[in-house]
Amino acid sequence: MQRFIEKALEKVHLLDREAIKQLVLDIAKENSNLEAVLESIHSGIIVCDIDNKPIFANKTAERFLSFESTDVYTQSIWEYIKNKKISDFIKKTITSEETIIERDFPIEVKNKYRIISVSVMPLVQNGQIRGTVIYSEDVTDKRKNESRLKRAENLASLTTLAAGVAHEIKNPLGAMSIHMQLLKKALGNNINSKIKGYLEVIDEEIDRLNKIVVDFLFAVRPMNIEPIRDNLNDLLEEIIEFIKPEIEQNGIELQVKLNKNIPNIFMDRRFIKQAVINLVKNSISATPQGGYILLATDITDEGVQLIVADSGHGIPQDYINKIFEPYFTTKENGTGLGLTLTYKIIKEHNGDISVISEPNIGTKFIISLPVPQHELYLIHGKCSNGETL
Repeated sequence: MQRFIEKALEKVHLLDREAIKQLVLDIAKENSNLEAVLESIHSGIIVCDIDNKPIFANKTAERFLSFESTDVYTQSIWEYIKNKKISDFIKKTITSEETIIERDFPIEVKNKYRIISVSVMPLVQNGQIRGTVIYSEDVTDKRKNESRLKRAENLASLTTLAAGVAHEIKNPLGAMSIHMQLLKKALGNNINSKIKGYLEVIDEEIDRLNKIVVDFLFAVRPMNIEPIRDNLNDLLEEIIEFIKPEIEQNGIELQVKLNKNIPNIFMDRRFIKQAVINLVKNSISATPQGGYILLATDITDEGVQLIVADSGHGIPQDYINKIFEPYFTTKENGTGLGLTLTYKIIKEHNGDISVISEPNIGTKFIISLPVPQHELYLIHGKCSNGETL
């Protein structure tokens, strides 16, 4: 069609009025078909002219990039993108005349975590740069699958090591602990404060090593969860009573927003409690005095949602995809197993966990736990056939 139009334009001075009219109609139809194709794809596409002003943007791009659509574009493309990080990235890439393929940006849509990949490329025509093409796509599931595969591989390698390492470490630790108690008993009251301090340090380190071994075994062994129909809010109230003194002692405000209408779910209280406490403990470590920690529950289309958020120092973007991996930690004395255990517990409950974080702003963990489908229909006021109750 393009060649036909080019040839027709070369002879336009020879065409009569009707032929020109038909040519314009053909061009309009071709343009309409092209726009229909671009609007139908699930990826976002924005085309800019040589002055960086948008000349086309499909609906997907508007949704992914929070793009403000108008009838006439008089400013550079980055002025119409509300997400500042994406806007700054596009501006820097275009003005420095770079080509960048697949830069990931986490965004939040209705409390759902999504990862949008953005590529900025020159628009080349006849060997010359005529503008810019900005391509975006939702890679959330792709990145999750990549992370899930990597974690599975890491856990598999850990499982191979677990039995031997745990045996070799745990048995000597047990012997050390027993002989430490015998030593204390033998010394009795004939012990000065200096030696007593040394012994206490050894005791503490034995306990710490023992905890690492226990966590290690817990991380690699299959979980024997025993889920029963239970209320998540009730469990959270119990956790709040347990953890509240430590939060307040650190000068942190505890915010609680529990949706009283959430349905019961199948869960093992022991494990879910451990997962939530792990997250809250991390928030306490990351949040300075005067900050806040939020515990919230809600109902979504998928089931029950649990949010643990804080106003702490946040997680660098380079670490986001690594935090659930075994032994990855940013803490000086961390084991790197806490979030691995949390991830495993949520997955054993057929749930999902994601994280949104910005350095110096805070972190939000979003946990989704399933509810039987028929109950979701009742919750959202619909029967299984889609009719409103």
